[in-house]
Amino acid sequence: MRLLPCAGSGLLVELDDLDAVLALYAELVEDPPEGVVDLVPAARTLLLRIDPARTDPTQVARAVRAVEPRSGHRPDAGRLEVPVTYDGEDLAEVGRLTGLGERGVIEAHTAQEWTVAFCGFAPGFGYLVGTDDRFTVPRRADPRTRVPARSVALAGEFTGVYPRESPGGWQLIGRTSVDPWDLQRDPPALLVPGLRVTFVEAS
Repeated sequence: MRLLPCAGSGLLVELDDLDAVLALYAELVEDPPEGVVDLVPAARTLLLRIDPARTDPTQVARAVRAVEPRSGHRPDAGRLEVPVTYDGEDLAEVGRLTGLGERGVIEAHTAQEWTVAFCGFAPGFGYLVGTDDRFTVPRRADPRTRVPARSVALAGEFTGVYPRESPGGWQLIGRTSVDPWDLQRDPPALLVPGLRVTFVEAS
C-alpha cells in the first residue's frame, strides 16, 4: 500500500490489484475515517476526498493504515437485476474463446452475481467483476467505431453496459433495455461502485 497526498484535499491509495482495492473500499465505505467525504475506486487505486476543515491527509493516512481489509470482502451498495437479450455480434466468438459455446456463455453470465468495481470510460459506464475466471477474454483486435447504447459486453475480467453510442473494443454479447445513464435520475448513474448485479435472460 502506497499513500500519496492529492491536491491538498485528497489522499490517493495505490494498491497491488483490484481485489485489494475492493477489500479496502468495502471497509472504508462501512466505516469511513473522520473528514472523508467521498471514495473513488479504480483498478489499482482508491481516492479519498477530504474535507480540509475537518481533517488533513496525514490523519486520514494514519486511519487508512490501521484498517485490516478482509480478503475477498467486497462492497455492497444494493442489488439490481438487468434483463439481457443475448444476441450480440461477438457471442459466438466469446463462446469459442471461453470454450463454453454460445448457450454456455449465456448460462454462465446469468448464473453469477457481478459487482460494480469502479466507473470510468464514459458517464455511467461501470466495470463489473464476477467470480468466474472463464470470462477473462481479450478485447477485439479491431475495435468498432460505433457500439450501440445499452450493449452488454465483455473485456478482460470485466463485463459492462455501454451507456451511450460510442467507439469500443469490447466483445458484444447482448443488449438491455436498462438505461445506465439518465440525467433525469438522481443519481444519473445506475451502476455505482459496490452495486451487486445479476443479469437475467430476457424472454
